[in-house]
Amino acid sequence: MSTDTPEAVSDDWAQALEEQGNSNTGADGAPEFEKVATPVTNGAAAPVNDINMVMDIPVQLSVELGRTKVPIKYILQLAQGSIVELDALAGEPMDVLINGYLIAQGEVVVVNEKFGIRLTDIVTPSERLRRVNRN
Repeated sequence: MSTDTPEAVSDDWAQALEEQGNSNTGADGAPEFEKVATPVTNGAAAPVNDINMVMDIPVQLSVELGRTKVPIKYILQLAQGSIVELDALAGEPMDVLINGYLIAQGEVVVVNEKFGIRLTDIVTPSERLRRVNRN
């Protein structure tokens, strides 16, 4: 178990990002997004594009290595050292999901013995909508 403080871990990731020349991160290591101009109607700002209202809503981010379907009898036979074959091939990008919806793909990175994921492809908003409508 690591005794690193959250600040030290954050500093390690920030340093790793700096080494890669990632210029789109803020002081806290989180990505900075372009500021969206808020349209003004009749002298009042329209609240429709106010992204600040949702910035603190927690979401579940998960990274998926692969999937498989197996019968329950197979699961009951699993033991330490068992191997479960997944549908993904070695070297394929891993899926990054927010609340179960694919938003990006990436590759695994290790910084100071901690795993992370480097995003290699972001799913466009139109593609995300297309995928949601299919389900």
